[in-house]
Amino acid sequence: MVPVLVVWLALCLSGTWAVDRSNFKTCDQSSFCKRQRALKPGESPYRALLETMELTNTRLTLQLINDNNKVRLLLELYRLQGNMTRVKINELKPLKPRYEVPDVLSIKCHCLVFVFTLMVLLSSLSLSPFRLDIVEGHNVLMSLNSRGLLAFEHLRMRKDTFSYKVTSTVASLWDNIKRVFSSLSVHLCSAFMSSSDMTCVPLVCTLQTTKEEEEKVEEGMWEETFKSHSDSKPNGPSAVSLDFSLPGVEHVYGIPEHADTLRLKTTDNGDPYRLYNLDVFQYELYNPMALYGAVPVMLAHNTQRTTGIFWLNAAETWVDISSNTAGKTVFGKMLDYVQGSSETPQTDVRWISESGIIDVFIMLGPTPKDIFSQYASLTGTQSFPPLSSLGYHQCRWNYNDQEDVRSVDAGFDEHDIPYDFIWLDIEHTDGKRYFTWDPHKFASPKDMLQGLKDKKRNMVAIVDPHIKVDSNYKIHNEIRSRGFYVKNKDGGDYEGWCWPGNAGYPDFTQPDMRAWWASMFSYDQYEGSMDNLYTWNDMNEPSVFNGPEVTMHKDAVHGSWEHRDVHNLYGLYVHRATMEGLIQRSGGVERPFVLTRAFFAGSQRYGAVWTGDNAAEWDHLKISIPMCLSLGLVGISFCGADVGGFFKSPSPELLVRWYQTGAYQPFFRAHAHLDTPRREPWLFGPENTALIREVIRQRYTFLPYWYQLFYHAYRTGEPVMRALWVEYPQDPATFAVDDEFLIGRDLLVHPVTEEGARGVTAFLPGKEEVWFDIHTFQKHNGAQNLYIPVTMSSIPVFQRGGSIIPRKLRVRRSSACMEHDPYTLFVALNTRRTAEGELYIDDGHTFNFDNKEFIHRRLFFSNNVLSSVNVAPEAQFTTKSWIERVVILGASKPRKVTLITADGHKSQLDFDFDASVSVLTIRKPSMNAGEDWSMALQ
Repeated sequence: MVPVLVVWLALCLSGTWAVDRSNFKTCDQSSFCKRQRALKPGESPYRALLETMELTNTRLTLQLINDNNKVRLLLELYRLQGNMTRVKINELKPLKPRYEVPDVLSIKCHCLVFVFTLMVLLSSLSLSPFRLDIVEGHNVLMSLNSRGLLAFEHLRMRKDTFSYKVTSTVASLWDNIKRVFSSLSVHLCSAFMSSSDMTCVPLVCTLQTTKEEEEKVEEGMWEETFKSHSDSKPNGPSAVSLDFSLPGVEHVYGIPEHADTLRLKTTDNGDPYRLYNLDVFQYELYNPMALYGAVPVMLAHNTQRTTGIFWLNAAETWVDISSNTAGKTVFGKMLDYVQGSSETPQTDVRWISESGIIDVFIMLGPTPKDIFSQYASLTGTQSFPPLSSLGYHQCRWNYNDQEDVRSVDAGFDEHDIPYDFIWLDIEHTDGKRYFTWDPHKFASPKDMLQGLKDKKRNMVAIVDPHIKVDSNYKIHNEIRSRGFYVKNKDGGDYEGWCWPGNAGYPDFTQPDMRAWWASMFSYDQYEGSMDNLYTWNDMNEPSVFNGPEVTMHKDAVHGSWEHRDVHNLYGLYVHRATMEGLIQRSGGVERPFVLTRAFFAGSQRYGAVWTGDNAAEWDHLKISIPMCLSLGLVGISFCGADVGGFFKSPSPELLVRWYQTGAYQPFFRAHAHLDTPRREPWLFGPENTALIREVIRQRYTFLPYWYQLFYHAYRTGEPVMRALWVEYPQDPATFAVDDEFLIGRDLLVHPVTEEGARGVTAFLPGKEEVWFDIHTFQKHNGAQNLYIPVTMSSIPVFQRGGSIIPRKLRVRRSSACMEHDPYTLFVALNTRRTAEGELYIDDGHTFNFDNKEFIHRRLFFSNNVLSSVNVAPEAQFTTKSWIERVVILGASKPRKVTLITADGHKSQLDFDFDASVSVLTIRKPSMNAGEDWSMALQ
């Protein structure tokens, strides 16, 4: 097996930078996908049996029967609080239990106790064939099985097994006995009753068995081969699928992770979108291939409504999308309009999973923010990160030793570039043994960490979930002795190849394993660690170099379940256990920071994600925007891409443009492959160093705004980085925009992502809006495409009129060094000459904010008065920061400016007014940022 690893590593480290598509399945090569996709619409064998209906205060149940094989299913309907419906379909009497996803729903879903709402659901149920319409008033919002593509492969015994032969023999004997008794009863009855007038009723003998019609056995149902890998499929075919019709909808989004446009495309002429966590070596762009993470959530949107579908299934899943408007040109749509065409747009979606049950949450909005709230109530919100993690991160595979780390750290100071985290990849360990340090290159890790801590900086070290099989390695010995490894189909420990060579894979689905893993992060277990060392979980799809599709065999075993059932959960469990370890090591006081590559629904609760192994190419820079926007729509706000591209070497122009883009994305980290030249920010000449320095410093000035947006994401589930249509849901011009984005509601960013660009065209949304260029303060009206000339220093960013954004303009070496520095308030007036915003402050790193230790203030400008009001009077926190400047955009020149403090004291303030751009700058008001005050312009 050694040559396999050698070949794989050779490919990784060579100049061959391209995905090998043959390593990954298409739908035709995935037998269950091929089988289900072959079903034809309109031929549903399922009908509902009304006589089996049961109605309680919380749910409606009803049996469905497949008229082809007589197998019965149990349909459960729940009307949930928050305008949601849950639909579950399982076998009525499965041969063995089928997998239902645990640990993803953050709380027990609360069901409404109103029977009326369930009766409404019943009234929208068609019995034969089965169909369920979700209605509001007279409008059908969504239909389930309207195309008749519900399929539920029931568990069964394999026909060539001994147990099946015994069962079928008994059934055959019983059939013969029935025929004999039936015939005998007729003869006896005729003889006994021949002389009477009585009617003869033959004796009927029955056995409680269900005789299925002969089912065609297709290739791949009981075993499947892909390349040299065999999948034994001991449970046989077990796929489930269901179609959803969305009338009035042309735009659907979500189901990350794919390197594709924000708006999902139709799949009629190609493969469906695939959700199956995989280690894809330099992924291709603009196709539906699976990548590192899978969130089975789709949003549908039109000018009237936003709805969502959450398909709670952790097995390999494919999603087909079709539309009756697909392929129509703009001219064709205009022609339909002129001719009075009455065809209603409709998008049809079909979900196909390899195993498990059908468990679907239908979120009915009606607004985008309602959808975010509904989904957050199911799976939780984005974890609230420490403030430092919103700063800049410097990473590469690998910094060579402690001296290299010291030198890079000093380089940032020498070039006056702030940063908060430096990262160590796999080479920092002792022979790829995680939780260890190379004894020669990193002999004194605490000295290294203390040197960073003295500058208020931090480090991240990688801890991957593949464990080197080595009897001299404590971690391996502990896991093996406790029986915590995933098992192979024969009951032995599952082993595969990864960075250490031969490796075992801990079974993170076991709570005991997760608890043990978390304990390994304690300071007495993780030798050399300190409180400023955080963690990066890579390769947790899981990646198995010599496994099928570079991942774990599906017939590997996790307790009672096959890996096929739990695959997409594995990375979430690794992420969760690591996060819990970092919290526990501080006694529950400190907020953790953990980055993961693999993820699932609910991963937002545990930390950050990134878009994986991208390349130093312009198209990879462009795709980072829709990839992070898609993740934000499904709850994962803390997203970023490797600045500069992981593979290949960027040109100076590409590197600068990538820094300018990454500085305005939530997770801001530069990273590079082992085989690429060094690319610290000062290695590309003085001009480019200055450009990179400037944009990193811009990032630090906006940290107060980023931080309060993450606080809101934690409280509400609303994304930090937003697609334009989220804030402008009735404007069709925003629905497909994915080359620009909003940060919160108030900053619009249109990065320069074209090589050699001399200008960009940004769409400024909102008919009633005005937007201010944050660099020049030039005002622009909304609802227009604005051409912006650009140079290499240009980053088109606009502040929305009507907003107030707090910034800190005194940039220091790290975010912690700026803790007590003063704020500048940027007040951008709208056409009504009003504005509002907020200021959120806490200690930046503990969970004390949950104990009401924070400052949360509302800032508003109206009638020429700017005020700061406490919106959380029950909270207690103090700050040394003050307000040192107020900049009002779109202002008129006042005669005087008067500050009125909480005790009623009044004082006159100095100000400057720039008439060329209508900007008023009020200097040194010097009030504490946590106090009440007002400022009157007269």
